[in-house]
Amino acid sequence: MDPKDSVHAAALWAGLHLILLLVLAVLVTRQRRKHHVVLGDGGVPGLTQAGRAFGNATEYVPAALVALAILAQAGAQPMLIHGIGLVLFGGRVLHALGLSRGDGTGWPRAAGVLATWVAYIAAAAALLFYAIP
Repeated sequence: MDPKDSVHAAALWAGLHLILLLVLAVLVTRQRRKHHVVLGDGGVPGLTQAGRAFGNATEYVPAALVALAILAQAGAQPMLIHGIGLVLFGGRVLHALGLSRGDGTGWPRAAGVLATWVAYIAAAAALLFYAIP
C-alpha cells in the first residue's frame, strides 16, 4: 500500500464533508434572506431547522475529519478510512434531511444519529488500535 492512498482517502471525505457543510450553510442563508432575519431564527421554523441541521453538522464533522486525518497519517488502510468516511457522510446527510423536513422526528434523523455514532465509535477504536505500538 502506498501511504499516500490513505491520505487521498481522508482528503476525499474531508472535501465531501466541506461541500455538505457549504450546502447546509447556503440553506440557512436562503431562509434568512427569504424571511428577512439577520440574527437568530426570528421564530421561523424553517430557519430554526436549517440552522440546527448546519449547527449539528459543525458539531460532529470537524472531530471526525481530524480522526480520519490522524488515521491516514498513522498508516490506516484506505478502506478503513473510506468506510468511516462513508458512514459518517451518509449519517450527516440523513440527519440533515431528517432535521430539515417535517418536525425532525422521522427515521432519517434517527438513522443519521446512529450512523454518526457508529462512525465515531469505529474511528475511536481504530485510533486506539493504531496508538498501541
